[in-house]
Amino acid sequence: AEENGLVSPLAAAAAAAAIGQLARAVADDRKASVQRGSGVTIEDLVREELRPMLKSWLDQHLPPLVERLVKSEIEKLLSRNAG
Repeated sequence: AEENGLVSPLAAAAAAAAIGQLARAVADDRKASVQRGSGVTIEDLVREELRPMLKSWLDQHLPPLVERLVKSEIEKLLSRNAG
């Protein structure tokens, strides 16, 4: 575990476990995918509907989030070098 990371090892492990669980759920869902006559899956429809909402959220929240995290990391580096 790297001590200089943005998240603690515990948080990273929890995130990895959640992503693994999500990946398994998606794989299981694909096996049991319900299709309409056109061959478009429910997953395809949800993805199509969710994309504009996700884009809007990312456009609004990602820049300040990245700025805050980068600023925090720079401050950590500067405080280590100063002291």
